[in-house]
Amino acid sequence: MKISPPSMNSCEECPIRYNAVCSKCDVDEMQELEAIKYYRSFAAGQPIFFAGDPLEFVASIVSGVSSLTRTMPDGRVQMVGLLLPGDFLGRPNRDTIDCDVVAETDVMLCCFRRKPFERLIDHTPHVGQRLLEMTLDELDAAREWMLVLGRKTAREKIASLLYMIAIRMAKLSAQTSESTTFTLPITRETMANYLGLTIETVSRQMSALKRDGLISFTDRRDITVPDVEALKDETGEAD
Repeated sequence: MKISPPSMNSCEECPIRYNAVCSKCDVDEMQELEAIKYYRSFAAGQPIFFAGDPLEFVASIVSGVSSLTRTMPDGRVQMVGLLLPGDFLGRPNRDTIDCDVVAETDVMLCCFRRKPFERLIDHTPHVGQRLLEMTLDELDAAREWMLVLGRKTAREKIASLLYMIAIRMAKLSAQTSESTTFTLPITRETMANYLGLTIETVSRQMSALKRDGLISFTDRRDITVPDVEALKDETGEAD
């Protein structure tokens, strides 16, 4: 469903202004983007795209979290990515999307009609440059996640996911890098799917991290990380 834009007087007030695909744009480029953008919202659990759908728009995640999943011919499903605020959804110059995209929380998108966006890339260097940077960052993250799934213990997998989310959320909310509090944007079932674990294993490891003082939570979703570096030590990648 379409909704009114967030209560912002300009794009300069957007919470993802300096993390999104438009982060390097000058005034004239922002005006071009303004001419082709619109907002959409999706409720938690609502599909945004199904694999094979026509890619009518690309978008920046303004708020909320979406999951990317692939379904095998025999019906098995694997989550292959999470999109957090500032991330880019869709690929220019592709007619369809190859993943199911589902809103894990309530999601706000800043959308751009795909064809005009593709034309804009051709003559707007800052948009193309930023999109390339984001694509390379995504490639690095995918390589990192291969290590998480292939070689890390269950405890290290949980710590790695929480650390990744903590760092991203702290950056967006301007919290200190030493400690942070955030609402876990996915369920434990979704975490298990993403990490290749059982729900029971996820719950045990979350409880163990809490018992060891690395995280705290008063319910199942609000997470406090009192010492981000200490959590990083549990990922198996500390120096």
